[in-house]
Amino acid sequence: MNSHKIMVIDDEKIVGDMAKLSLEQEGYIVETFLNAEPALKRLQEEKFDVVVTDYKMKGIDGMEVLKTVKNLYPATQVIMITAFANLDAAIEALRRDVHDFFPKPVKIKELKASIKRALEKQP
Repeated sequence: MNSHKIMVIDDEKIVGDMAKLSLEQEGYIVETFLNAEPALKRLQEEKFDVVVTDYKMKGIDGMEVLKTVKNLYPATQVIMITAFANLDAAIEALRRDVHDFFPKPVKIKELKASIKRALEKQP
């Protein structure tokens, strides 16, 4: 059993619930948030190994989450998911050092594989 901490931020409750259930079965410690504001407050308190965030949310968006995570914890990997996938958004996210970028609906198998690769990158 591993003790890696994963944060999932998505304004669709079903996405967070499904990710939490699937990732906890793999032994991860998972916290989910419906928007970025409380998630970023939580990041001030504790470091997470991987942050999975929706790209487009009301208020603080995924790009701002990515920027904040990288400022606080440069080694933390960020995976972005979006229902509004477009090439410009993906390029911008990659420029800002996002680990992976997935269109919704994200396949949980692909997300798990991406998280595993993200954890392998950590020092």
